[in-house]
Amino acid sequence: MTRAFAKAALAAVWLISTPALAVQPDEVLPDPALEARAREISADLRCVVCRNESIDESNATVARDLRIFVRERIMMGDSNEQVIAEVVDRYGEYVLMRPPMSGSNLALWLAGPALLLLGFGVAFAFIRTRARSTNPTEAELTPEEQAALARILGDKQS
Repeated sequence: MTRAFAKAALAAVWLISTPALAVQPDEVLPDPALEARAREISADLRCVVCRNESIDESNATVARDLRIFVRERIMMGDSNEQVIAEVVDRYGEYVLMRPPMSGSNLALWLAGPALLLLGFGVAFAFIRTRARSTNPTEAELTPEEQAALARILGDKQS
């Protein structure tokens, strides 16, 4: 194996495993089944500092505290729903990677498609109105305008 290939392979492995490096070895639970539950829960929880990163992917101190909190609650016997509910009680629905489509979030879920439809409607109306209108530059010149144009062009050609 060449040295360049080994470096490339090492870089590829590092890039692929970088998100998994956020969970520190001292945070991992000894029971693989409980650790799998903790990973499942923490994949659905957003870091409150890092936007659009789960707490598993984030290296922020708050994310570490949340990972430890999730594991503590699991060790205490809480279900996945109870752990998530406890975190939402502390930080609000912002902490959920996939917030529920209900209540005040419903307006946010529907705003995107509604604005897209509104944009299509405005574009359609604009195109229809423009297609129906006559172009004012196509109107014929009046006799006075033709005489003035002839005078101007006659002066320039001589």
